Order: sequence, then structure tokens, then C-alpha cells
Amino acid sequence: MQRIGIAGIGNISGVYLDNLSDIFGKRVKLSAVTDLFADRAKKAAADYGLRACASVDEMVNSADVDIIVNLTQPQYHYGVALAALNAGKHVYNEKPLCVKREEAARLVQAAAAKKLRLGGAPDTFMGPGLQTCRKIIDDGWIGRPVAANACMLCHGPEHWHPAPEFYYKAGGGPMFDMGPYYLSALVYLLGPVSRICGSAQKGQGERLISSEPLNGTKIAVEVATHVAGVLDFACGAVGVIITSFDVWSSSAPCIEIYGTEGTLQVPEPNYFRGEVRLRRFRDENWSLIPLMLNEPDNPADRDKQQRLNALRGIGVVDMAEAIEQGRPHRASAEMAYHVLDIMHGIHDASASGAYYHVQSACERPEPLY
Repeated sequence: MQRIGIAGIGNISGVYLDNLSDIFGKRVKLSAVTDLFADRAKKAAADYGLRACASVDEMVNSADVDIIVNLTQPQYHYGVALAALNAGKHVYNEKPLCVKREEAARLVQAAAAKKLRLGGAPDTFMGPGLQTCRKIIDDGWIGRPVAANACMLCHGPEHWHPAPEFYYKAGGGPMFDMGPYYLSALVYLLGPVSRICGSAQKGQGERLISSEPLNGTKIAVEVATHVAGVLDFACGAVGVIITSFDVWSSSAPCIEIYGTEGTLQVPEPNYFRGEVRLRRFRDENWSLIPLMLNEPDNPADRDKQQRLNALRGIGVVDMAEAIEQGRPHRASAEMAYHVLDIMHGIHDASASGAYYHVQSACERPEPLY
């Protein structure tokens, strides 16, 4: 059984700690935690019966840790992951894989050279919602996919996140924050992207935090907050993706896939569940498709939010089991790097006014069914 150390005890760490110690507790073993703020690590260690490491260096050199789950803020993903790889540990990064393409490429090369596993979130494509959509596409229910539309439209995290400043700094913005969910879903369903054009704009130069404890604080915006891209997939389909922190409300569907014989509505890829709807060319109405997989049920987690997140961390578990079984893991470094390349490519195309020809590629991960 692979032993897990978590670096970064922040907003997302709770669901990882809960799931890796509970519903996945028989498949991996949580060993240690660390954080820049020692009190956070000590509290998590006490709550979950783990060892608190005083530093990342201590954790990556620990004999009781095999995989480092890197939940630090994006600007720290590269440094923590590189230290872990250099210490001989496998690494699973939260999204995005890194802030910079060059850094991500160096991590991919380092992992390959050391014969270590490197992977990255999101792993939501492994949930019942997107697994059901993949089978519908693979079984030809909508015919040949010809187009896709993806929209993540909101008015930013400063209304709910306790420390939202980093969303508006380098490595932040709606595309780098939420794009990985939507792009990973599209790549999982349709395959890699080969060419991109795009436009990226900054809606406001300053944001006002209305969440606690920083209510009333102003943030200088350093990144584009409305980003639109046109994606040419290698399979021949054309996709459109829009991510925005400048939209107060919208009724646009999260993702739709358009095929020669019908349309598929894909649930929000930030979650593992959701409604899958299908309308074939002869149908008068949409059909609600039952989800083909059932996630483990935790009796303590009955509210909607918990059920939508009930599989968070399955990418880590899949990596751990892939190591032991000698097979590829699904939330791979190649896929995470390809998604990062796409996100940068949209911004590059906007800045240059020309197409970006995607340099990376990846295979569609194998489905779970």
C-alpha cells in the first residue's frame, strides 16, 4: 500500500484528508502532513492521526512517505514537486501542474529520468458523470463528435474565498483556476488539441474582497479575467471555451458536445456527479441518462456538496494502484502538461493575434468501465 504525505493544508486539503483517510483508507495510507504555517499542519495531524513534518524537506526525505500530494498554491507547485522527485518520491500536484510551461516540462523530464510517477489534478473526469459521457461518445450515441462548447462564467472568488488575492496574480485568473477542469474533461472526451486561437482581456483593474476575514480589502488585478479560446482537436472537432470572472449571471450550459447524430450535455466538470442529458436527432425531448458508476457512499456525507465531491483524491489512489500494478495512471503528467500548454496557448494566441500550434500531446486516459 502506497503511503501519502500531503504538502499544503489550505482550502482544498480538507476533502483530500477526509477521503484519503475514509472512503479510500483501505487503498492508500495517509502518513504525514506539512505546511508553511506549522499550526495548520499540527492541527491536521492531530485530527487525522498523522505525523506533522516541520518542512517540505523533512517530508520528502521521510521513509514513511511514497507519494507527495502537493496542495500548495500554484506558484509553489514546481519547487515542492522538484524537491520530492529529487528525493525519489512520486508526486501528485493540485491543478495546474505548474504556473509555467517550462517548469512543467522540467518536472515531466525529471520524473521520466528517475522512473517516478508524476500526475496532477483534476481527477473529476474519473467520476460517474464524465465516465457516463465518455461511454456515450465511445458507443456512438451522438455519432462522430464535430464540435464542443464549454463555459465557466462567474464573478470571481473574492465573494467567498478567505484569501482570494492569488486568483488575480500570475498563475491565477479564470482560465488557470477553472480551465483545468473544463479542458481535462474535453481532452478526456475528445482527445488532444492541435491548434488554438484566442482572446484574453482584463475586465477590471481592481477587485473588492467581500468575504471574511479580508472584507473591504482591494486587490490589484494582474491577469486576464475573461478568456475565450477556439480549440481545433486532433480528431477534427472544433471546440469553444470561455472562462470568466467578469460575469454576474449566465444560463449557458457547462459543456455540450455536438455530434453528427445528437447532442450531449455534460455535467459541471468541477464535480464528480451531475446530470447527463442526451438528445439524438430523432428525439423530441432531452433524455436524462442514469450515471453508470456509483461512488463509495459515506453515511456522514449526505449533503449535495459532499456527494458532488465524494471522489476527490481518486486520482491519487489510481496513481498509487497503478504503481503497484505496473500500468499507466489516468491523471497523468502528460495530460496535465497538455492542459497547461492549451491554457498558455490561448493567452499566447491572444497576445500574438495568430494561431498557436500546440507543441504537446497526450493520449485519452483509459475509462474506468
